[in-house]
Amino acid sequence: MSTAAKTALVKIAFEKASLRISIDEILPLRQLTPSVLKSVKYAQIAASIAEVGIIEPPVVVRDGTDRNRFHLLDGHIRVDILRARGETEVVCLVATEDEAFTYNKRISRIAIIQEHKMILKAIEKGVSEERLARALNVNITSIRHKRSLLEGICPEVVDLLKDRHVPINTFGELKKLKSIRQIEAAELMIAMNKYSISYAKSLVAATPESQLVRGTKTVKGLSQQQIDMMEGESATLDREFKAIEQDYGSDHLDVILATGYVARLLENARVVRHLAHRHPDILAEFQKIAEVQKAA
Repeated sequence: MSTAAKTALVKIAFEKASLRISIDEILPLRQLTPSVLKSVKYAQIAASIAEVGIIEPPVVVRDGTDRNRFHLLDGHIRVDILRARGETEVVCLVATEDEAFTYNKRISRIAIIQEHKMILKAIEKGVSEERLARALNVNITSIRHKRSLLEGICPEVVDLLKDRHVPINTFGELKKLKSIRQIEAAELMIAMNKYSISYAKSLVAATPESQLVRGTKTVKGLSQQQIDMMEGESATLDREFKAIEQDYGSDHLDVILATGYVARLLENARVVRHLAHRHPDILAEFQKIAEVQKAA
């Protein structure tokens, strides 16, 4: 299949041109709570808009019956601030489908990588670092660190961590690793749901020198023997992780089929009566499994 043919099969997520839309024509999907309105984040975004304007446009989708009305998918705080400032219009991206839930799961506006991209966009528009620091109520050193956040980070890791709440110093540790090891470290962080600087340092400490970007590794408080042991344990953990990852798909399917079968069994009153009289302990376990299946 040609590249053009493949492109034709990919559904465009947004309309090609952004639109300037009347704020009165934008219907929010949720109301902001009093705690959100009083939050530091709300005040920070309000300061940013006052100083440099809207950097990332809100995302809307057209109403199913009236194409001149729009539902707000992303950007509730930004639109609320604009309305409070007396603005009547805002430039928006127009999504082609209503993906409010999945969109907000994919994009985290306060994730560090998203903040990095926001800063780069602002600088591209001519906003100075000093002005950004005032807008975000941080010192200029913080802005410079965030601006260079992804220098030395491979694209695959950026994609893996783009929605994760990763401390800025963790990226500093990842930069000590070569690309392949960066990817492995990011995957381990996601699997363990641990992104702390201490965990990142332990991954660096357990990395062979051949997978480090530069120089001989020095880890305070650890002997060379302890470092070698950590490297061996890390290699074993990597192999076990990959083996689990390979089996996950089939194991997950087996679990879905098994829980579905148990749930169907419990829909049969005769089966439930039999288990209640003869095997109450098994019935109790089956009911737990069925509850988990319903929750999923």
